[in-house]
Amino acid sequence: MSLVKNRKDEQLEQYRVKDEGEKLTTNQGLKVAEDEFSLKAGERGPTLLEDFHFREKMTHFDHERIPERIVHARGFAAHGEFEVYESMKEYTRAGFLQDPGVKTPVFVRFSTVAGSRGSAETVRDARGFATKFYTEEGNYDLVGNNIPVFFIQDAIKFPDLIHAVKPEPHNEIPQAASAHDTFWDFVANNQESAHMVMWTMSDRAIPRSFRMMEGFGVHTFRFVNEEGKARFVKFHWKPVLGTHSLVWDEAQKISGKDPDFHRRDLFDSIENGDYPEYELGVQMIDEEDEFTFDFDLLDPTKLWPEEDIPVKIVGKMTLNRNVDNVFAETEQVAFHPGHVVPGIDFTNDPLLQGRLFSYTDTQLIRLGGPNFHELPINRPVCPFFNNQRDGYGRHTINKGQVAYHKNSLAANTPAPARPEEGGYTHYQERVEGYKVRARSDSFRDHFSQAALFWNSMSEAEKQHLIDAFSFELGKVESESVQKQVVDMFSNVSLELAQGFAEAIGVEPPQAGGASLEKSSPALSQENTKKSPATRKVGVIADDGFNSEEVGEILTALQKEGIQPEIISSKLGKLKGTDGSELKVKHTFLTCDSVLFDAVYAVGGKGAGKRFYKDASAFLQEAFTHFKPIGATHEGERWLEAQEMTGEPGVITGHAPDEFAAAFTEAIAAHRHWNRAV
Repeated sequence: MSLVKNRKDEQLEQYRVKDEGEKLTTNQGLKVAEDEFSLKAGERGPTLLEDFHFREKMTHFDHERIPERIVHARGFAAHGEFEVYESMKEYTRAGFLQDPGVKTPVFVRFSTVAGSRGSAETVRDARGFATKFYTEEGNYDLVGNNIPVFFIQDAIKFPDLIHAVKPEPHNEIPQAASAHDTFWDFVANNQESAHMVMWTMSDRAIPRSFRMMEGFGVHTFRFVNEEGKARFVKFHWKPVLGTHSLVWDEAQKISGKDPDFHRRDLFDSIENGDYPEYELGVQMIDEEDEFTFDFDLLDPTKLWPEEDIPVKIVGKMTLNRNVDNVFAETEQVAFHPGHVVPGIDFTNDPLLQGRLFSYTDTQLIRLGGPNFHELPINRPVCPFFNNQRDGYGRHTINKGQVAYHKNSLAANTPAPARPEEGGYTHYQERVEGYKVRARSDSFRDHFSQAALFWNSMSEAEKQHLIDAFSFELGKVESESVQKQVVDMFSNVSLELAQGFAEAIGVEPPQAGGASLEKSSPALSQENTKKSPATRKVGVIADDGFNSEEVGEILTALQKEGIQPEIISSKLGKLKGTDGSELKVKHTFLTCDSVLFDAVYAVGGKGAGKRFYKDASAFLQEAFTHFKPIGATHEGERWLEAQEMTGEPGVITGHAPDEFAAAFTEAIAAHRHWNRAV
């Protein structure tokens, strides 16, 4: 355990309070004798202005909500730690990337982008993936998304993008959705968005969980080592469990069945000790190679193909503690891409440059003033000293008469630190040119990488893209906008454009398509890591289940890290053939197949017609969502009746140990797209 982590825990500990057994007080510590009635002029008289306890209680209540984030409002977070695998001294002087023996505390917030704080979590959207490293050199914030590119190339267009994707102002509809006219009108008339739209229409925009979601820094940054040598760098988070997604019908149903699905999954996983893990990877390009690629390194709508610029895995992050209070931590945490440490610097990416201004401005209005860094969740673990005083929410009590630089009354302290003392120095880059409102010609190619993404998809993923465009544009009322989008994406793929044009009733284009034939296998989720660990399996059972075989199978699944949960017609305990019992966690009324990764149909001699009807509906939905299905005993007969046996990912007819092994393999595969549904 590192010194840094101990200090952060100790720092937070002073703010943690347990009220159990304590007497009620005001916020000033005054013990309160009555908390049921306000102070009145007589029992039926008016409340008196002098009732300071009532005024304090109501004032606090009236101000318990701070303005929600304009974007990324719906979020959830967790604490953890990061450890570098080997020293990165050759590439950067950043202290937290030097010593494999040091565990740096982190706080990570995941979020949707478009919806309000009360919206559902499985909507089609990009996801925020923001990490705060509490390092000995100060806080470093890696503020990214689960998609490596963005819709726009210049930050001045960000308000336009968000205005377009947010609910339309004349009726405040739809919430947390891009399937409406203004968003697609923006896309058609701002064609730099083509690449990002391909990602948001893909499976990446409906992740299975935060634990199975990649993260990207999006922008091109710089690593700078102690000798002053710089390299361009992009940051990646690679989930240890692989990158997996929902299917669209499933995502929509989860939004109604459990709008808290993603946060519940993260919270429960940490509580169960199944700590989410992500490896940090970096892509690096030497400065002398800046112009050797067919894309501009500073263009935020472009990625660096991993086959051309490999990702170097440098460390691992583990999330191992849930927050104690969502408001105090998750809502009040303040991220900023400008929170850097020595050895990490910026580039002239015009979207990044705008973010460096915007984030501080946002925190000022959300958190009430310039002292948001003093909130416990934002406070660095290292001491901070400067001449900033006063302001809303000031916690620090500075002693002394001096609050300016330079000075002689305090021996010119606090004084700037030289680089060898850890002082931050900006990378010296030659900059010259006319003051212009313009964009480099090297940013003009909007379709090549969108085509690269399409070329890299599996056949199932391509069909999902066509279906997603068909759904989204099927919700658009303007025929003109529909036609513009079809014409736009005919520049990416004729197959794609023709596919969704036909679905929405637009004349399909007869010519077009990008000439690019290159693909990047790293972009397809078909090539991700596949693991059964932490997968939830709904086990449908009733009284009279075969105790010996079912017990053996459930034990084998649990040894692989799979989490079986018993589903039946009522809560309580089920009795097996030998008298052993299974505790029921869900009923058909309180759960749904969309909340599980796989289904195991066991049945039982007590199962009647109603049970069979409910179980059949459960199984049919899981089957149409391409999920693994296993069945033994009565369950096998249910599958036979629904003509599911023999289909890919449907496991029946084995001895218990063989069944468990085959079912585990099917669960690890996540989906079975070649199934006849």
